[in-house]
Amino acid sequence: MKLIQRYLLILLVAITGISCSDFLEVSPQGVIGDEALNSPENIDGLVIAAYAMLGNDHYTVPNMLWPWGDLRSGDAYKGGDGPADISIYHAMEVFSTIQPDMSAYAPSVLGDLDNKKWERQYTAISRVNNALRRLQDVDETAYPKKSQRIAEMRFLRGHYYFDLKILFKHIPWIDEQASVEEIEAISNTANTDQELWDLVAAEFRAAASGLPESQTDAGRPNKFTAKAYLAKVLLYQAYEQNEDHQVVAVNAEKLEEVVTLVDEVIGSGQYSLESDFANPFLWEFENGTESVWAIQRSHDDGTTTGNIDFSSMLNNPMSTELGCCWFHIPSQNLVNSFKTDESGLPMFDAFNENDLDLSSETVDPRLDHTVAQPEKPWKYETSIIYTEDEWARQPGIYGPYSSLKENVSPNCECFERIPPFMSSSKNTILIRFADVLLWKAEALIELGRQGEALPIINQIRQRAINSTELLQYANGAPLSNYNVALYDGSSWTQTFARQALRWERRLELAMEGHRFFDLVRWGVAAQEINEYFSAEKSKREYLQSAQFEGGKHEYLPIPQQQINLSNGRYLQNKGYN
Repeated sequence: MKLIQRYLLILLVAITGISCSDFLEVSPQGVIGDEALNSPENIDGLVIAAYAMLGNDHYTVPNMLWPWGDLRSGDAYKGGDGPADISIYHAMEVFSTIQPDMSAYAPSVLGDLDNKKWERQYTAISRVNNALRRLQDVDETAYPKKSQRIAEMRFLRGHYYFDLKILFKHIPWIDEQASVEEIEAISNTANTDQELWDLVAAEFRAAASGLPESQTDAGRPNKFTAKAYLAKVLLYQAYEQNEDHQVVAVNAEKLEEVVTLVDEVIGSGQYSLESDFANPFLWEFENGTESVWAIQRSHDDGTTTGNIDFSSMLNNPMSTELGCCWFHIPSQNLVNSFKTDESGLPMFDAFNENDLDLSSETVDPRLDHTVAQPEKPWKYETSIIYTEDEWARQPGIYGPYSSLKENVSPNCECFERIPPFMSSSKNTILIRFADVLLWKAEALIELGRQGEALPIINQIRQRAINSTELLQYANGAPLSNYNVALYDGSSWTQTFARQALRWERRLELAMEGHRFFDLVRWGVAAQEINEYFSAEKSKREYLQSAQFEGGKHEYLPIPQQQINLSNGRYLQNKGYN
């Protein structure tokens, strides 16, 4: 999988025609006919091209969903040099200026973020569909992995559609059977919200049926990867929404299947929590037991830049070692949420009454794995100290912190410089086993079986308790005063368990691009985000105009460019007309 880019380059050279004058009767070298693409070797190249879209992202259109999942959730500020620096990110963070045509926010190099995301996802789907059409026609004796590759393509198509679904809600569904005429006639409202979820789920059902239990290549999904992703889809679908994006019912049958699927993933024995919370976010442990599925990154692979993590390229702080550009900044609200009370439990109601004071308050250790703070080591390197003056670009606007999980130490073998930017070949985890466990806990709680969810949440918290070995200064002193306890089960009602589960998801998955989609799934986005704005406006002047409008901002507008290209067949999402 690390050779995807190289194979893709060879494939593109092979299928690209060379312009020539009419008088030349000799076929240009390098041209390959459509039928010739049906050879096993070229079909394999098309499969690789479909995979390549996972890693062929860019900081302007990342496949890690931090701009959509964190900036819009209250977990992160945009960062950078101020609101005008990639102003489309600022528009998403404050909501009040989001519109269907965002080209005014998009200088030429940055493009229209939402429209480009739409285009990239459908380009990826087109590659999958092309591979599937040819896979279905090839003889299995000539291509023995036919059934497995079909299952892999169904998995990838499900993934690409899942991201579209949670971003835009109403999307056109195009599969390998669609003719050009059908594609030109399709609408984004041809399927209802629930019908679209059924189509996405069907992709992972087919994938789970056709995939082997294990794969030699780490980047290829296996049967249990597909079952995990199916569980995620069903968990989202279970919260049934009306056209105002309000949750009107919770489907118990789908939640029961979530529990069954997660049990099968657990029962496979292939996955477990890493012993230390740090490990999933360190290059040395990539493809470890907690990585259910990840984008495979590489560098020094014979290509110009390697398949490095362009998604996070803007998110390094401004130090001499790292250099640019200080985006994706943890909010003060997020930092405060890691406080613990005297008993070692979260401060659900009082966490934001004052900003964290490490001299007098205790915290969950996951704070120091997630958020870089002044005068503490950077990424566990005790000889490299993060300072506000030298590392934070605009602390007067966005505060003093930086994001840690996606970033690496400059001493890592994975570190890569592409001046003025820096990045790495550390994988991007898309499904982490801790997340999978929390899906089961959530389903159990919503089913009224909260007692069964208690040990799962405590398992996650116990790992946090055990994850302090790397959180030390050079002299061995702890970075913070840690105090985390397990829930003892007293007062473990469904209401309390739901609150504990949702808080645990925030702490465990902070800055990984999930938070906003959780809030929308639960139907609480307007309440949570406007409460966040109300408190945060006193700390961050640029948020004065921020306002979340329920029934509208849960989803992005359908890009106006796509509505225009469809000749009006695509209908705009509610509230953006």
